[in-house]
Amino acid sequence: MALKATIFKVQLQVADMDRDHYGDYSLTLARHPSETDERMMVRLLAFAHNAAENLEFTRGLSSDDEAELWLRELNGEIALWIEVGLPAEDRVRKACNRAQKVRVYSYGERTAPVWWRKQQAALQRFDKLAVYYLPADACAQLAAMAERTMNLHVTIQDGQLWVSSGDASAEVVPEIWKQ
Repeated sequence: MALKATIFKVQLQVADMDRDHYGDYSLTLARHPSETDERMMVRLLAFAHNAAENLEFTRGLSSDDEAELWLRELNGEIALWIEVGLPAEDRVRKACNRAQKVRVYSYGERTAPVWWRKQQAALQRFDKLAVYYLPADACAQLAAMAERTMNLHVTIQDGQLWVSSGDASAEVVPEIWKQ
């Protein structure tokens, strides 16, 4: 019998001073049985970092044909394609062919730098691509905040993200590997 996704409900408040964007979002996240709390929280952080009215989570791990998150325009075109983790070069190429902008949020203290060293030369040719690395300690703090029902507040200023939930908080300073 296949395991089912775990559902998480999130009330997210975003104050993005870098983009002058402020919003409240009621989100439902389905965490795939093979997904960790850390990965799910990185997806949520990517949402907050790019928050917009039409930004949405897709089927993610369940679909090879969709981004983790995407922002679609009214005519159906993909304005923003977001990947989480360490995508293969062919997946990034496909995303760059389909979307106006592509962002990758990589994480993993040991795996992400190795992935970047191997992929960097191939990924440099994509003008639409931005790659961010999220430090391991910040990702661990985010994972510790994961609960089935969450109230998160995210403040973004000067490229830094402050995430708080109750008594817990995390400061995330993404390293920009490609912009």
